[in-house]
Amino acid sequence: MAQENKTQDTTVEKVDINIDELFAAAPDADAIVTPETKQPKSIFSKKEEVDLDFTEKPKVKAEKPAVEESDTEEPKAEEAKEEPKAEEKKEETTATLDDVLDSLDEEAGEEETETKKRGRKKIEGIEDVFNKLIKADKIVPFDDDKPLAEYSAKDWEELIDANMEEKANQVRKETPNKFFESLPDELKIAARYVFDGGKDLKGLFQTLAQVEETSTIDVKSERGQERVIHEYLSATGYGTTEEIAEEIEVWKDLGKLEQQALKFQPKLQKMQEKVVSKKLQEQEMKKKQQEQASKDYMQNVYDTLKDGALNDVKIDKKTQSMLYNGLVQPNYPSVSGRNTNLLGHLLEKYQFVEPNYTLISEALWLLQDPDGYKSKIMEKGAQKTIEKTVRKLKTEQVNSGGSSLGVEQKEDTSVKRGSKKLKRQQNIFKRF
Repeated sequence: MAQENKTQDTTVEKVDINIDELFAAAPDADAIVTPETKQPKSIFSKKEEVDLDFTEKPKVKAEKPAVEESDTEEPKAEEAKEEPKAEEKKEETTATLDDVLDSLDEEAGEEETETKKRGRKKIEGIEDVFNKLIKADKIVPFDDDKPLAEYSAKDWEELIDANMEEKANQVRKETPNKFFESLPDELKIAARYVFDGGKDLKGLFQTLAQVEETSTIDVKSERGQERVIHEYLSATGYGTTEEIAEEIEVWKDLGKLEQQALKFQPKLQKMQEKVVSKKLQEQEMKKKQQEQASKDYMQNVYDTLKDGALNDVKIDKKTQSMLYNGLVQPNYPSVSGRNTNLLGHLLEKYQFVEPNYTLISEALWLLQDPDGYKSKIMEKGAQKTIEKTVRKLKTEQVNSGGSSLGVEQKEDTSVKRGSKKLKRQQNIFKRF
């Protein structure tokens, strides 16, 4: 059996193989498709769908005749030619991106330049608008000689702001006047009285009430007629109450009561209006007197401090300014609800806020009797000077007494030392 295995024949046949048939499913360079879309910029961008067509069974192409080795090498040459084309495409793409970026930078620079130019560019057409508004008295121009044609955006803004502020100030001024004009006559009188500094509002309103009541009395009724006649005769000082009552009875008997009431009513009303007008005139006169007194006060304070001395006592500029402002400027709130100057502020401070009755008493003493207070201060100063002098003299006397005592002690010591003698020692071996 081993023999048979050794003699077994093998037949070798030559077979032609078509390479195109075997590798028909393998894609070449032309079959590769490059994506035209860019890669997603964000990790949250939607990924492109994957092409799974290659999993399907490829279609078999028509059989081609056998090709020699030289023929089979031609596709390789074509592939070699195609490869540079791909590289060229890549280079062209890269160059295009750089160009795009450069162009974007240039466009951004142009936009910035345009923006800057817009900021510096003058507003056109606004000059004509403002000229019309100025002619119509709706806009008030500046008092400088700068033409509107040379106005910048800032100048227009300042002009608008100035006009708005002027309008606001005008409204502030006109509002009180309009409000005052809308008030009834009685309140107008009261407002004027208070504005001038009047404080007797009770008496003023009583007078105003009388005027109003007199004008509304019904003179058709007998009671109204008697009232008008009584008030008029009382205001003119006709007589006592009994005499006025008798006169009314006489006119009543004569049937002239209504006639007299109609005659006296307008006269009584005018008299009462004169009383109100007199009150207003008096208060206005008081206000003028107060204003004049205030001016005189400020002038007198200035004249007192302008030389920089108070009763031969020199004061520096700082003290001078403090005294003037403290006397003329009402910059401090007062317990009365109105502002006061530094003098009044300090008096209230040391009376109520930080009580210091010793200081307040000294201030009152100085204000009430300046000469007596100053003389006492001078006496106290002189007494202190004397005490200081006496103390100094005593100190000098003690020092001089101590020094003389030391000299005497030295002299006594020297005398004692001079009178003292020592015994000489004798030698027992001395020859006689």
